[in-house]
Parts: sequence; structure tokens; C-alpha cells
Amino acid sequence: MWERFSYYGMRAILILYLTSKVDVGGLNLDVVTAGAIYGIFTSCAYLTGMSGGWVADRFLGQRKGVLLGGALIAAGNFGMMVRGLAATVIALTLIAFGTGFLKTNCTTMVGALYREGDVRRDAGFSIYYMGINIGAMVAPLICGYLGQTIHYRWAFLCAGLFMLAGLLQFSLTSRHLGDSGLKPHVPPTKQDWGILQWAGIGLAVVIAGIAVLRPSIAAFADAFGLILLLTAITTFTGLIFFGGFSTAEKRRIQLIFVLFCASTLFWSSFEQAGSTLNLFADRSTDNRFLGLAFPSSFYQALNSLFLLFMAPGFAWLWVKLGDRDPSLPTKFSWGLLGVAAGFVVMALAATAAGPTGKVGPEWLTLCYFLHSAGELCLSPVGLSAMTKLAPARIGGFMMGVWFLSIAMGNFIGGRVSSFYEAFPLPQLFGLVAAFGAVFGLILLVIAKPVARLMTADKE
Repeated sequence: MWERFSYYGMRAILILYLTSKVDVGGLNLDVVTAGAIYGIFTSCAYLTGMSGGWVADRFLGQRKGVLLGGALIAAGNFGMMVRGLAATVIALTLIAFGTGFLKTNCTTMVGALYREGDVRRDAGFSIYYMGINIGAMVAPLICGYLGQTIHYRWAFLCAGLFMLAGLLQFSLTSRHLGDSGLKPHVPPTKQDWGILQWAGIGLAVVIAGIAVLRPSIAAFADAFGLILLLTAITTFTGLIFFGGFSTAEKRRIQLIFVLFCASTLFWSSFEQAGSTLNLFADRSTDNRFLGLAFPSSFYQALNSLFLLFMAPGFAWLWVKLGDRDPSLPTKFSWGLLGVAAGFVVMALAATAAGPTGKVGPEWLTLCYFLHSAGELCLSPVGLSAMTKLAPARIGGFMMGVWFLSIAMGNFIGGRVSSFYEAFPLPQLFGLVAAFGAVFGLILLVIAKPVARLMTADKE
């Protein structure tokens, strides 16, 4: 909960902090640069899940991974209190790596609480998802209020302190988790130590290169996007052709790849909540309710509020359907269609607002409702699918691969915000809606043959 408080508190105000004028506590960056930073940060927060999961699988165990991640997140939030672009980049990097350790390993530990074939797994992850969304709902209200009405540094301080409180709570109550996450899944080999060493050297080289070359934010973002694409291609190619898995395990990895692509498309639209939709809320929405004004970042709480109310119903539905439960690809297609419907609403809202006008809060409210319904069809089900489909010896790593899809989606969503001032908003939102709808329908058509990969005979 508190890790999500930290992340969603940052997500609610980051692009506003980056683009706000210096006299109100911001960095006064242009939208293109701010969108690139936002996209890289939110992407890295999920991309680092691969390394965080792998290190925990081999060296730390999930519990120590959670503790290390929380410490890095707290340090990063405190670092955000230091004014300046360089300090901000360093602090965001710490938060991103910390999130990779904590979120991946926490989710893997939840999966370890259920035996294979336990029908309660999907419902259990929906309950876990409620805990996540309590933090995500409260964060924009507290951090958004502190940042937009008092000063941004108070929002960052608050997030750091709550993360420390979360670490204390986890340490005091982890006895309830039994043996889950106490030890690494497999002991590290000499090859694992070599990989860790070369990864450290590679990271040092990248940092030195950035320090020497000092590329522009836009150029770095372009290179980062290419790295994301190559990482995804290399990962799945290596797993399928060179991973040494059985035929049945390869089929399951192929299914993970299909779900990976759908997830990337979904999050590239959904995660514009903190970028294009956040800018629309700040610039083109009349932020008053019953005559009372409120900060634009408050809209970021709507998604989690809707999830908290709807998650129990979805959890009940998946269990109630039993053998008639829709396949994973079908649920994913519903998720894509839900997020597409939300952007249809926003295209209409942008048309109604025009270049300089404003619309009421009901447009964004309806958009977030549709996005939340789509998320419940895809995200908790996707988390559960990774724990069911991934070969046990790479469970943590495959959870990181799942977060890689979210990383790619976040990066694309951040980059789309770079076009916020360059394209008419009805066209921009309409194009996002079209992509989601087309790929959602394609996935719905191929859902049955894709689902057969999951039910193929085991060897």
C-alpha cells in the first residue's frame, strides 16, 4: 500500500511539478521534456522489476528484496526535495530501482501463498489489488493537495515518511507470511555471480557515458525506447529458443508473449492518466465540485476509488463463473476495449472544450470509470496469469517480464504527452482510442486459439 502511495503520489504531480514555474516550486520545463522524463521514470519503475526479481530469485529472497526496495524508494522521495534537474533525475532513479525490487517481489510472494490449481488465486489477487489501490487512491489526495496548494517538497517528504512506515509494518508483521520469500528460489551459481558483476559494470559505463556525453532528454528518451524494444525481443527470443524449457513450458511462454503485447497496448493508453489526461485536467477542466475548487491532481484518485468499489464484484464474478470463466485472452480484449471507450469520451470532451475552453469534471470521471473497468479485466488477471504460467525456476524473473510490458506502455504513454501541444486534442485522443479498439477486437477474434496454448497437454 505505501509503495503505491509513493509511486502514485509521484505520478499525480510529477508532470505538473516539472512544468510548473519556478516561483511556485516547479522546474519550469517544457511539455516535451517533461513528458520524456515522465515516460522514462514510469517506465523504469516497471522495467527494473526484471532485475529486482532476478536478484531476489538468486541472491536475496523476496523478503529482503522488498526491504531493499522500500529503503531506495524512501531515499528517492527525500532526494526529490532537493531543487534542480540533476537532483530530480538521481532521485527518480532511486525510486525506480526501489520500485523494481519491492513491487515485483511483493507480488511474487502473494503467488507463493497459493498452491498450484487453487481456484482462489484470481480472487486472492483481486483482494491484493484492493490493498494496492488504497495507497494509490489516497496518494493523489494527500500529495496532490500538499504539492499544488502548499509546496511540492512537502508532498515528497510525506511520501518518503510513509514508505518508511510501510517498511516498519512489513518487518513487524511478516511472520504471517510463513516461509514465503524467506530464501532465494535457487542458490546462485558462478554464472549468476558473473552476470551480476557484468550488469554492475554495464550500469557504471552507462552512467559514465551519460555524464560525459550529456545527451538531451529527448535524445536519451529515443535511445531508451529502442533499448526497451530490444530488451523485449531479446528476452522472449532467449526464453523460447535458448532457455532449455520443455515443449509445454515453451507453449506457456508463447502465451505470455501474446498477453505481453496486449498488456503493452493497454498500459500505453491507460497510463496517460498521469500525462495527457493530467494536463487536460489542469488546463481544460473546470475543477469545481458543488462550487468548491479542488486541485487537478485529485482526478488521479478516481481510478483507485472505482477499483476499490468494483474489485470485490469482479473477484466474486470470476469465482462464480467457474468453468464458464472467460479465457485470459478474452479478458484482456475486454480491458483494451474499456480503455478505448474511455478515450472516445475524452475525444468528445476535447471537442466540447475547444482550444481554450473548459469542460466539467464529469468527462474525466466517466473516462476513469471505463478505464478502471478495463483494468480489472486485465491487470489483476495478468498478475495471476504470470504466477500460473511461468516456469517455477524463473517465477520472479517472469513477473519482471510482465512488468516490462507495463514499462513499455508507460514509456509510450509518456511520449504521447509530448504531442499534447502539437496535435489537436480530439485527434490525439481519437487516435489512442482507435488503436485500443482495433487491437482489442483482434485479440477477441483470436482468443480461442490462443487459449489452447494454455490447455495444451503437459509433457
